[in-house]
Amino acid sequence: MLRRLVPRSLTGQIALLVAVALFVAQAINFALLLRERRAYRFSQVTAPAITRVVDAAERIRDGRFREPQDGRDKAKSRFRLRPTNPIEPGLEPRLDVEEGIRQAMRESNLPVGRIVTGLRPISPTDPRFARMNALRAERIKRMGAELSVAVEIPGKGWLTMTTGWPRTERSLIWQLIAQTLILYAVVLIPVLWIGHRVARPLRKLAAAARDFKPSDPGEPVEERGPGDVRAVIAAYNTLSRRVTAMLDEKDQMLGAIGHDLRTPLAALRVRIESVEDDEDRERMADTIDEMNRTLEDILSLARLGRPSEPPTETDLSALIDAVVDDFRDLGHPVEYQDGQRLILHLRPALMRRAVRNLIENAVKYGGGGEVLLSSDKDAVRIEVADRGPGIPPDQLGAVFDPFTRLDPSRNRTTGGVGLGLTLARAIVREAGGDIALANRDGGGLSATITLPRR
Repeated sequence: MLRRLVPRSLTGQIALLVAVALFVAQAINFALLLRERRAYRFSQVTAPAITRVVDAAERIRDGRFREPQDGRDKAKSRFRLRPTNPIEPGLEPRLDVEEGIRQAMRESNLPVGRIVTGLRPISPTDPRFARMNALRAERIKRMGAELSVAVEIPGKGWLTMTTGWPRTERSLIWQLIAQTLILYAVVLIPVLWIGHRVARPLRKLAAAARDFKPSDPGEPVEERGPGDVRAVIAAYNTLSRRVTAMLDEKDQMLGAIGHDLRTPLAALRVRIESVEDDEDRERMADTIDEMNRTLEDILSLARLGRPSEPPTETDLSALIDAVVDDFRDLGHPVEYQDGQRLILHLRPALMRRAVRNLIENAVKYGGGGEVLLSSDKDAVRIEVADRGPGIPPDQLGAVFDPFTRLDPSRNRTTGGVGLGLTLARAIVREAGGDIALANRDGGGLSATITLPRR
């Protein structure tokens, strides 16, 4: 699940890493600031409030506590002695203050009953501010809340006090959110821009490597971006030139090998004409023909990555019909169910070779073949079926390996060296398709070429 949420692009991963790092840094910053604010609040608000409460309780015990009488005294005094608890239920309590007062009263040997606290927000228009000292009223307004404390003095009543209370957590959270958003805007935008600039030449390099064709290496990739990226692009350009040079050398070598082998084979073909025994002469001729076919298959397979034939718009139905007619002219029973006219962009000579190899296998091992052309919106299929012995299911994939032959169903008496299917699959894959083999119900083999509609 987490892998789906992580972006796959380089820019996205860099941005995610920076965003997570900023978030962690801001979380640590928030924890440190919150701890500092709480320590400040304890030293500046909580501790003085506890001290004043204890001092008022001592004055009550000693009989020195005086209840304010007129309005001026009431405005100056923070303490009242009430018969009942005046703090309404439902307000947010401050348990740390309650525990601090109880601990301080116990250390001062002062009797104490219940302790109740309540936190309420302050409205700037509260009429009580008119009766307070201006500086005190302004300070309480800035704090944003007030804390009411009621301490039960056994036999005396409830000692009450109201003091300002800073809303540090809420304001701190909003400050940190605003700060984080600003940091994201200041840091992530340049990071995304830099990541995009770094990733652009890498994307071009990936596209060039993906589209690399030995027959058309194309232009070298432009070396742009940071030094490491330019070094990778330069290494790729060097590698592509080396691959192209090696393939050119291979083609020249294959051409020389083909010429050097065909010449003695042609000379042997001429010399066997002097053999008087007709049966021996025919066997020699068949052997030479098989060697020529094997040589042609090997050279075709080796040169497949760099075909000299350009792809053209080809009528696939007409191409199959021409191949089938060649087999019919030789007296082989090959049936073709002509489909609709299908135009594909491919190399016609190579595709004709692939279809011919499949039909040739069907004729050799099944005595004949059935060819069917079909299509849908996504693909075109050429099916070549026979009624031969088929292939064991565990060998259906192995027969595509070069020089692989299956015995006893397919042996040397039928000719070939095991390159027909290998070459056919290589041709079809070069065209963007594939070949699949399957045993037919009732016996036989079905070979299906699947080509994409482009």
